[in-house]
Amino acid sequence: MASPLPQTLTLVGAGKMGGAMLEGWLRIGVKGGGITLIDPHVSDAMLALAAAEGMSVNPAAPTPAEVVVLATKPQMLDTAAPSVQALIGPKTLLISILAGKTLGDLSARLPSAGAIVRAMPNLPASVGRGVTAAAAGEGVGEAQRQLADALLAGVGRVEWLSDEGLIDAVTAVSGSGPAYVFHVVECLAAAGTAAGLPAELAERLARATVEGAGEMLFQSPLPPATLRQNVTSPGGTTAAALEVLMAENGLAPLMRRAVAAAKRRAEELSG
Repeated sequence: MASPLPQTLTLVGAGKMGGAMLEGWLRIGVKGGGITLIDPHVSDAMLALAAAEGMSVNPAAPTPAEVVVLATKPQMLDTAAPSVQALIGPKTLLISILAGKTLGDLSARLPSAGAIVRAMPNLPASVGRGVTAAAAGEGVGEAQRQLADALLAGVGRVEWLSDEGLIDAVTAVSGSGPAYVFHVVECLAAAGTAAGLPAELAERLARATVEGAGEMLFQSPLPPATLRQNVTSPGGTTAAALEVLMAENGLAPLMRRAVAAAKRRAEELSG
């Protein structure tokens, strides 16, 4: 049976992440004629997409929608709350991707929202390969949860959390994680240059290597450890490198410290 899709949807904030999600919704079959964009600074690209798909942009008197997605900057919540209130009807599902804004924060500022889902997507959503962690408030019914799942799945995988408190750790792993991978490419390229490769060639090799390894992870059901073992010949070059990366002071403790630092910062921003 096909996943449910909303007949009316209002997107508040059509920036990079909001725009990426919008494109994903159109791909999975949400009708442009039922979509309203609200953003005081809509880009030319978004205006062109809205015109092509028949969306409404910044209507003078917006009406409540089946789903409202809040994708503004987190610090704009207090300013935007009064106008967002007008978009929320008795049966509206509110999906928020505002970093650091808890279900409690949202309920306090948007008391008319009886059903709230807090979600944390990540940057690869812009290419349809994101992962979104989501936590549902107490007022979210099963049908609304399925609706949220269908929309969030439009930009990649969805992981539902039983405890909203896990979102700070999610932010530290998948929310910030793409930057860690980009830095790995930088470091691998720099190491290749230090080993004698021309800098541009080293960067192309490092980039293509991570792209290919990521695609293998995407396609394979095997755990990452098994994939690593499968490409490591005893006594070979990969094994020599892994002895360094997997040493007591190698990559694992460094990554733990990095994720812990990101989680602490997420907690500070939430507080």
